[in-house]
Order: sequence, then C-alpha cells, then structure tokens
Amino acid sequence: MSARRSIADLSVDLADRAESFCRHYFPEGRKQGNYWQVGDTSGAKGQSLAIRLQADGGRKAGSWQDFATGEFGDLIDLLHERLGSVTLKETLREARSFRGEAPCPAVSRESQRAERPDAACGKRIARARKLFAAGKPVLGTLAATYLQGRGITRLGPALRYHPRVFLWQGEDDPDPPQRVPALLAKITENRGQITGCARFYLDPSTGGLAEVESPKRILGQLHGHAIRFWSGTPRSDLIVGEGLENTLSVGTALPEFDLASCLTATHLGLFIPPPGIKRIWIARDNDEAGHNASIRLRNQLELFEIACGDLVPTMGDFNDDLRAFGRDALRRSLLAAMKARGLEIEDR
Repeated sequence: MSARRSIADLSVDLADRAESFCRHYFPEGRKQGNYWQVGDTSGAKGQSLAIRLQADGGRKAGSWQDFATGEFGDLIDLLHERLGSVTLKETLREARSFRGEAPCPAVSRESQRAERPDAACGKRIARARKLFAAGKPVLGTLAATYLQGRGITRLGPALRYHPRVFLWQGEDDPDPPQRVPALLAKITENRGQITGCARFYLDPSTGGLAEVESPKRILGQLHGHAIRFWSGTPRSDLIVGEGLENTLSVGTALPEFDLASCLTATHLGLFIPPPGIKRIWIARDNDEAGHNASIRLRNQLELFEIACGDLVPTMGDFNDDLRAFGRDALRRSLLAAMKARGLEIEDR
C-alpha cells in the first residue's frame, strides 16, 4: 500500500470519528448542529473554526475551515496544526495513536512548541512577510477607496495594497485560485516583528469587499498579536479593538491614540499587551461575542496590573456609528465614555 493511500485511509478513519476527535483535541469547543466550533487551530474558545462532524450533501465529514484565516483541510491537516509538529511523520504517529494503534497521551501544544519550533507555522509567517512586502502604499488605490467609503481616514504603514492576491474559494472548489485585489494589513508582535498578514479581498466594480465566502482572511500567526497604528507620540494608553474597520473608525475619531486591531472577538480576548502600557480601552462590538471577549481580556489584564475600560458602540460596531453619526459625534461619544471612567483629555 502506498504512503499516499495510507494517509488517505487514515484521514477517512479520523473523519468516521470526527466528534470524538474534536472532543479529545479541541475540548474548549462546542457542538453546533453538524459542526464542532472552536476559536482556532490552537483550540482556543470561540466560533471562527468549524469542523463538519457528519457527511452532508456531498461534503465530507472531518473537513474544516477557519473563517478568520481562510484556511481549510481534513483532520490530518487540522491535527498537524493542533500539535505544532515539525514533520508529517509525527502527526501521522499521533493520528494512529488516536485511532487505537498505540496509547494516546493528552496533547500539550505549548510543551511541544517549547521543545522545537513549529516549521509549518514558520512557513506561513514567511509567506505573510513576503506578501506584505510585495504590497504598495494604499493612497490612491482601491484599498483607500474601500476604507474611505466606510468613512475611515486613519491609515498608516501597517496597511498596504496588492492588485493580484491569490484567492481560493473553498475546500470543495475544483477550480484554480483567482487573483483578486486586496487590502493587506501586517500583524506584529510586541517587538514589531511581522507574524502574519490579513487580506481583505476587494471588488473593483463596487469598491467594497469581494462577494466571496470569507473575504477577510489571515495568513500567518495572529494569536496574541495585532495590527498596530501609532499616533506618533508614545502614550501609556492603548485602544484595542476587534475588526480592522471597527478599530480604524475609533482611530478616525481619536487620531491622538495608539491602536491595536485584533481582527476577531476570539483574538481580542487573547491580546498580549506591550510593555509600558498602563491602561487599555477595549473597543468591542455591541454583541455577546464582544462582551465575552472583553471579559476574557480584562481577566488577563489584571495579571499585568493594567487598568482597562470598555468602549461600546451605539449600533453594532464603531464603523456603523461612524457612518451613521459622523466623526465629530463619534469623538464626543468616545471622549464622554472615557471621561466617565476617569480619563481627562482635551477635546479638539
């Protein structure tokens, strides 16, 4: 039997036990209908990643997609991500262990990463850096048109534009990838090293997001990191937000503040604050996911002895508020919320 056939058989065996697989390797997730939902491939709480438990309408059991990053695959791929394995051989050994061919120890992603680097993750980070480097400044491009169409004027070197970025439609699409224009945003860790690149696929005919499944995708590593926008003057306060447009809407109204966009509610709750920050303003969406992410981040910030306060939009998110009420009204609202929590700042 060929190695390829052996791996295919193993993938089918895992798919037949998809729910047991999910409960073992992703205990923080939960079952929603025919899917197991979890935050990401590391197993964090959330709903961005969906794993199909039973075959349905020609779609295979065990197939998955991370709607925050656009990544997808079968359970062999997912196990490789979960383990952080250097080689496929190690992943297959763990898969066979789960299948019952050997004792199956509990997974510790952190301990495995401490022992050796995650080669697969390193490759994605390298691709993300290469993609962002290939971009050009956003002014005068379709990316600027997209942001300006949403009332956003706060830009910065964390953003670039590329006219032809590969776009895979999905796991079941037999067609080759398209090349689509995209807004690029660099994800960095606290020392400024690029760990990922967010891609916002755009439609040239409308100036808005492309009408594809998951037009916002992440390449590389987001866990704990963010897209950062500095005001030019070092501050002890930092505004940390969910989506890019949500965060930049707050930044449009408050250009004197530093910003960090975590892109999703799940990753908002996982944000690692940089040194020197004394207070964080959590610019969350006005929904349950945003509320829960805020609680999780607050609990983490207590360990760092960092003060924090919530900024909650009137509508669904701050871009809704910016477009509905305008920049000046949003500024007044944000400053009033900050003042109510003890921050004195000169309005302008």
